[in-house]
Amino acid sequence: MAAASRAIAERIPLDDFVLEVRDSRISLSSECSQLGDLLSSPRRVIALNKTDLAKQSDMKASIYPNDCWWTLSEKKPHCQFTNLTPADLIMEYWGFICMLMMAVFGGLMGLKSLLKSLNRWHFEAKLGDRRFSLPPGDLGWPFIGSMWAFLRAFKSSNPDSFISSFVNRFGPVGLYKTMMFGSPSIIVTTPEACKRVLTDDEAFMPGWPSSTLTLMGRKSFIGISAQEHKRLRKLTAAPVNGHEALSIYLKYIEDNVIEALEKWAGMGQIEFLTQLRKLTFRIITHIFLGSESEQVMEALEREYTVLNHGVRAMSINVPGFAYYNALKARKRLVAIFQSVVTERRARRKENSTAEKRDMMDALMDAVDDKGRKLDDEEIIDVLVMYLNAGHESSGHVSMWATLFLQKNPEVLQKAKAEQEAIVKNRPPGQVGLTLKEIRQMDYLSKVIDETLRVVTFSFVVFREAQKDINISGFTIPKGWKALVWFRNVHFDPELYPEPKKFDPDRWDGLTAKAGSFLPFGAGARTCPGNDLAKLEISIFLHYFLLDYELERQNPSCPLIYLPHQRPIDNCLGRVRRVSPSSVRKKD
Repeated sequence: MAAASRAIAERIPLDDFVLEVRDSRISLSSECSQLGDLLSSPRRVIALNKTDLAKQSDMKASIYPNDCWWTLSEKKPHCQFTNLTPADLIMEYWGFICMLMMAVFGGLMGLKSLLKSLNRWHFEAKLGDRRFSLPPGDLGWPFIGSMWAFLRAFKSSNPDSFISSFVNRFGPVGLYKTMMFGSPSIIVTTPEACKRVLTDDEAFMPGWPSSTLTLMGRKSFIGISAQEHKRLRKLTAAPVNGHEALSIYLKYIEDNVIEALEKWAGMGQIEFLTQLRKLTFRIITHIFLGSESEQVMEALEREYTVLNHGVRAMSINVPGFAYYNALKARKRLVAIFQSVVTERRARRKENSTAEKRDMMDALMDAVDDKGRKLDDEEIIDVLVMYLNAGHESSGHVSMWATLFLQKNPEVLQKAKAEQEAIVKNRPPGQVGLTLKEIRQMDYLSKVIDETLRVVTFSFVVFREAQKDINISGFTIPKGWKALVWFRNVHFDPELYPEPKKFDPDRWDGLTAKAGSFLPFGAGARTCPGNDLAKLEISIFLHYFLLDYELERQNPSCPLIYLPHQRPIDNCLGRVRRVSPSSVRKKD
């Protein structure tokens, strides 16, 4: 055995012969029993120079059924068993591990390239030579396109990183191809291109995702043709815009604002945004439905909250997802509105001479040039859209204007001084605001416009090309969506220096370039309730500036951006009265 040991030692630069196991090392010394007696479980053992070992030593090779064991058949020297450490294993197999990792990485990169090419092959190949004039961009992954990147950006602290990724990769060309909400799309980010898309009704029609149309209603403003839109707008816009309509609603809005502020000041800690949304919802509900019960209004407002969370979500109709919940909310809203419409029609039938008192009556009486009236579905879809837009935007913008004013003391002081001057110069005997006074609020109007720019409540609208359209040398193919990205326009540093700075003074003498200021859209489809929204915001800020301040619980609270930009705590805080009331009491 000594001769064998010397022979082994001469062939292997180790004191003892080493057998390599998957996770162990076996050292042979002068006194050893059979290896099979030492290792009870069948695992593969690889012996270095095992052929030479069998020839030169007193050991006899014995092959087990799975070609795994070497045993000793003559003398029985002692055996020592030592476990390998993880570091030993890595060093032993480092080369193999590196090769495996490179193979896996290469395979994944190849698969990624293949998958990301599928959308390009599917959507661009059918365009023929027109594909060469498409703007640069990235159609993303099959089925989901760029939706993950969009959602990831808008659920982070930097939603603008989504568009920035296109600009960084493809340059500041203003138009970028992508796939969003299930459709090949061109993102439009320059004022000139935005204006063209929004105002050219022959080239572009509404292109909202099918999921959004399902939630808002296919007979609402966002889902109908230009001709139908013109008809519906003519029937519905007058009661919510214009001098006469605003004069009718002014006192009701004023009364509710005064009452709400007094109530909030006595409530202690509140969610400021939630209370504002309830206030603006009460106002828009009164305008459209008359005096509905508090219970009905609260039920409607809760359903709208759920509905709005599904508008910008992926259309996954599975329990637990935002879109699924939004569909359920839509059904409940339709049921509530249908009962209101049915009850109103029955009441009008019983008393046809009753005084027409709200927007619901106006919708039922409206007749177009061809003698057609709105059916129940059209009325309900109008109600769903108007009540949603009429309270969400006003509530959010009022909150942000309040926060911006309090963060900028100089701006706050100028805005407050203007409101105090309006009250001071009021004729003797006048009680409350007038439209004339509201039109004198020049600085407050700049505060509101700057808030609308910085917040950009609706950051994108959807159109669809009705034919191949050339804009800035690029083609928007027929059937592709055009996504007008308001947020990028409002944050363009060439249009608005230091674009993320809240600065109402930037509007001094500034005439916004066409397509550069789009808080309510543009063209024939401009938001029909924009005058009413500004009236609500102006009245609220007037009374808040005179007598109140907001003490926030979490001033540095993180923001969320979907469905709309807001503090994650809904602006938790206390409304405090800071001076004796200088406003009229409710009559």
